[in-house]
Amino acid sequence: LLAGFSAYSNQIFFDCCRALQGIGPAFLLPNSIAILGRTYKPGRKKNMVFSLFGASAPGGFVLGAVFSSLLSQFAWWPWTYWIMGIACFALGIAGYFVIPHTRMPKRNASFSMLKQLDFAGSATGVTGLVLFNFAWNQGPVVGWETPYTYALLIVGIAFLVVFVLIEMKAEFPLLPFAALSSDSAFVLGCIGAGWASFGIWIFYTWLFMEESRGQSPLLSSAQFIPVAISGFCAAITTGFVLSHIPASVVMLFAMTAFTVGTILIATAPVNQIYWAQTFVSIIVMPWGMDMSFPAATIILSNSMPHEHQGLAASLVNTVLNLSTSIGLGF
Repeated sequence: LLAGFSAYSNQIFFDCCRALQGIGPAFLLPNSIAILGRTYKPGRKKNMVFSLFGASAPGGFVLGAVFSSLLSQFAWWPWTYWIMGIACFALGIAGYFVIPHTRMPKRNASFSMLKQLDFAGSATGVTGLVLFNFAWNQGPVVGWETPYTYALLIVGIAFLVVFVLIEMKAEFPLLPFAALSSDSAFVLGCIGAGWASFGIWIFYTWLFMEESRGQSPLLSSAQFIPVAISGFCAAITTGFVLSHIPASVVMLFAMTAFTVGTILIATAPVNQIYWAQTFVSIIVMPWGMDMSFPAATIILSNSMPHEHQGLAASLVNTVLNLSTSIGLGF
């Protein structure tokens, strides 16, 4: 709601509102997957539910793109944010009544809440990630010769090193390295590389359509509609095949889709028709998204104990969002 009212304010106020909007998904996604992870036992039903959860992303993306284009063209752009705020509020109220109650994990009463929440690890980890991410995105804007860009990058890396040292000694670590296997680390690496390429693809495809080809936002949104259909098909297929082939093989197909989709749009000539490489790229790319996300979530969820289901989702979510942003910075 406040992002819409930034029409009466300035860019800084708008940026702060957008940052607050990012906190919403950061809370929503890990908790949603944790609820699903605790509700369903490993098997075909859990695979399909996780896949359908992933399918909501391309569908929601297309819905948001079309309506924001319509509202910007025929009404006023703040209505994009106001309607989104109203919808989120209605879903929040509905969620209170619809989502079943889940028992809270037992905590050791002999330790303080700050210690059990690993406040030191949280502070150093978040600070390090924010500074590292900011430096890589600010460097290309103001130039790497600007002192504060590389200074913040160094400080960010230092905070991340301190975070690792704290986690190795913490009684209640925010990131229990013991719960992570080499397979889990490799899966997170795949997610990071794949979604970094997606961040680059989505940003530059829109610029390519609107700036290079001179299309309107509404026409560009219409050309992105196949993303929702392809993404849904990818999710259903992933939910089915995960019960028949290893998740690692699904991850291989996902990484291939990311690669092919990126190459197709990177080599598309400006004057080429939409139905050639651009359409094919838009069809292929959601298979990378909707195969990698469920596969990674299921691999981590199945490899972690019951009490760490939220952690598995948080790791995938954190790597996914950070890689999307840092990859674009690169």
